[in-house]
Amino acid sequence: MTHAIRVHEYGRPEVLKWESVFVGVPGPGEVRVRQTAVGVNFIDVYGRSGLYKQPSLPFIPGMEGAGVVVEVGEGVHDFEVGQHVAYAGQMGAYAEERLIPADGLVKIPPEISDDVAAAIMLKGMTAQYLLRRTFKVGPETMLLFHAAAGGVGLIACQWAASIGATVIGTVGSDGKALIARAHGCTHVINYRTENVVAAVRDYTDGEGVDVVYDSVGKDTFPQSLDCLKRRGMWVSFGQSSGPVPEFHISLLAQKGSLYATRPALHHYTATRQDLVETANDVFDVVKRGKVKIAINQTYPLADAERAHRDLEARRTTGSTLLLP
Repeated sequence: MTHAIRVHEYGRPEVLKWESVFVGVPGPGEVRVRQTAVGVNFIDVYGRSGLYKQPSLPFIPGMEGAGVVVEVGEGVHDFEVGQHVAYAGQMGAYAEERLIPADGLVKIPPEISDDVAAAIMLKGMTAQYLLRRTFKVGPETMLLFHAAAGGVGLIACQWAASIGATVIGTVGSDGKALIARAHGCTHVINYRTENVVAAVRDYTDGEGVDVVYDSVGKDTFPQSLDCLKRRGMWVSFGQSSGPVPEFHISLLAQKGSLYATRPALHHYTATRQDLVETANDVFDVVKRGKVKIAINQTYPLADAERAHRDLEARRTTGSTLLLP
């Protein structure tokens, strides 16, 4: 018997319960993984609270983890017992051991620790598709990244800076501003004390940025649109403050023939080839030192409730891990 965090009803962090669970043997195409580290992400809050409804209750939350293969099912040829593996986008991560489809796993390079792998699979692959495919960032790009001191933010801002882009980040405190500047931001705006739109216009000589990456949602709309230059792109990839209010599409024309998109990681890693190539791109920039991973909070897996409270209270920076 092993243990996991389960949610029997949607609600606040106290609905996260530490319980005994039965894992079983892997079926065809499956692998059993003993987890060594589990990533915490805001999408876990969406699932726990009921904002993102789950197929059934109870369920085990969590979308990102790393560990060691302890058993393989029939038809699995790419993985063997003892290999270190990682994944993202597979619900059920808050567990000591779990079953997972083999085609959702990637091998962790020897230069990458399990902790780092668990911290970068979802967040790092999100940064990868945002910068390299949703809007292809280059040396000439000026971009605004909201929540620049968060898990995705610290990875994406370093990565964009390594490409040569000018990065403007928003944060909620002076302490987080220092962190953002140390991780690739050319300019940092404290949204609690500064007017974000005015500051962006000042930093861009009145023109605005090419792209805004926005995981905040309600609290940054429509200001994100006002930070863009003509024909700029608003990339809404999360809603930590709540859903973006409904708006008429003509607003995009009024504000400069803007583009708007709402991407999701699973559409960029839908095929086995896409998954492996995306993960390897992330591993590569970490191995080459272009992106340094800040694991700034760790909690025992059984203490997931406290991790969620700290995340929602914006007391965290960088990556957060649960350790089985």
